Amino acid sequence: MTPSLILACFWALVASVIAMLPNRIHWPAAYALIAVGIPVVGWVTYQNGPVLGLLVLAGGMSVLRWPVIHLLRWLRSQSKTPAE
Repeated sequence: MTPSLILACFWALVASVIAMLPNRIHWPAAYALIAVGIPVVGWVTYQNGPVLGLLVLAGGMSVLRWPVIHLLRWLRSQSKTPAE
């Protein structure tokens, strides 16, 4: 197992532990997980190829589903043009 996959597994373990903490900690921790997770996904993709990179990305998106949902809602609201 490559070091990038070990780090991705450690990231998933930390995310799971954070999910068990009180609600007030979730959003600040989500921002930190996103900031750490993006380079990890890039490193996994660089070392193991795009297939594993996409699998790690999908796993991270499933763990951090609410930030992704809010991002998609925001993008959808930005794409609507106002009716005149």
